[in-house]
Amino acid sequence: MADVLKGLEIKNMTDVSVDLYFYGDIVSDWWGAWQNEDQYPDAIKNFLSQAEGKDLNVYVNSGGGSVFAGMAIYNMIKRHGEKNKVKVYVDGLAGSIASVIAFAGTEPPEIPSNAFLMIHKPWGAISGNADEMRKMADDLDKIQTGIMNVYEDHLAEGVTIDQVEALVDAETWLDGKEAAKYFNIAQTDAADYVAAVGDYLSHAGKLPEKFKSHQKHPEQTPKGPTPEEQAKAAADAEKRNQIKRLCIEGMTKGE
Repeated sequence: MADVLKGLEIKNMTDVSVDLYFYGDIVSDWWGAWQNEDQYPDAIKNFLSQAEGKDLNVYVNSGGGSVFAGMAIYNMIKRHGEKNKVKVYVDGLAGSIASVIAFAGTEPPEIPSNAFLMIHKPWGAISGNADEMRKMADDLDKIQTGIMNVYEDHLAEGVTIDQVEALVDAETWLDGKEAAKYFNIAQTDAADYVAAVGDYLSHAGKLPEKFKSHQKHPEQTPKGPTPEEQAKAAADAEKRNQIKRLCIEGMTKGE
């Protein structure tokens, strides 16, 4: 199994620092990571164990994902920052739970004037009776409290958590300049970055035009995958199938 489960790739490691990228969705585990860019807690745990003793540069361009996975990742990066420098750069979008990860550094995150924070109320899906649905609403309110606790630790001087909670309730998109009015961030000049478009942006009610699917603009539609990308996708699919076979074998032997 160890040969099948490949760890998160270490990029740009030097004697003193290493880079970590959040360029996809934040998911709960390996099974939910349908793209190589998706991140999950176990992968980050393994990454940080290999990066022990090194400063960390974190690059974010994500629409978010699982709240609990994102919180776990936030706390792991914060612990890494107890002994090392952690610098976060928002390259395009830190949306939903990725906006929490943006504040995991040991210093204020850098957000260009043309990059975004998107903050909103947590959401979820449920089927059940009235009691179960009421409980779900209460649970979501409690989850929001945890998110607000992180935001409160990073407010700009003179800003109250009630002001930020009103922005959360309304689902608010803040560019770098606007975000600096509410949070302790390092706002930088505009840079040319690609918009992050992932599964977890589909629920956003106020999605800016630049973040909407390029399928609405045929002239911007990306070309099909290259032969190298097709071969890599086939290899990834084979890895998943191999793991399934190993799991089935194990269950059969267990019987």
